[in-house]
Amino acid sequence: AQAAAGVAGVIKMVMAMRHGVLPRTLHVDEPSREVDWGSGAVALLAEEVAWPETGRPRRSAVSSFGISGTNAHVVLEQAPEVAPATGGGHTGVVPWVLSARSEVALRARAARLAARAGELDLADVGLSLASIGAGFERRAVVVGSERAE
Repeated sequence: AQAAAGVAGVIKMVMAMRHGVLPRTLHVDEPSREVDWGSGAVALLAEEVAWPETGRPRRSAVSSFGISGTNAHVVLEQAPEVAPATGGGHTGVVPWVLSARSEVALRARAARLAARAGELDLADVGLSLASIGAGFERRAVVVGSERAE
């Protein structure tokens, strides 16, 4: 339960950074008297607010204090923005690697893939098939540089 609580806190803050919101403080009936709340340096959030843009990556700290005395603290930083893949930019020959338990299953799998080929990015399919496909007994590879092939 302690590990799950810590992971939940990390997930919560990663999602908060991703969506640009500061989540409200949960389960606090009365603020700690050990903090000078009047200074304005720190505050409990009574409701969700937009995370202010500062020109720097968003950062957050997550602490987990277990009853057993096991404590953890991590500082998270927003990942840099990555330009989305545009797709279709690949040129050259792309292999599509297929495998199945039988020849009949292999032909059926190839037919299903061929039926959808017009709506898929050729290079993305090739990468997916090569990296996550199971290595069954019957195998086939189709190569081509355009849809018709």
